[in-house]
Amino acid sequence: MNSITIIGLLAASFTTIAFIPQVLQIVKTRNTNGISLVMYIIFTIGIFCWLIYGILLNDFPIIAANAVTLILASVIVFFKIKHG
Repeated sequence: MNSITIIGLLAASFTTIAFIPQVLQIVKTRNTNGISLVMYIIFTIGIFCWLIYGILLNDFPIIAANAVTLILASVIVFFKIKHG
């Protein structure tokens, strides 16, 4: 594994992990009042595009980060629609 891949994995890890507290808070409280549905829908579409881009490039850090972030963002969208 080269240093560029390691930097990519670190960046992917931190930006993906940053979503976990928000998801846990929403799942725990079912409160999505401060969350913009439109923003999260647009963001989720963007993350999906990044995932496809990573797959086309066969770039593991991009694929891994965006696959996990897509799941986390989708959970937020789901709870916003269900409980918002």
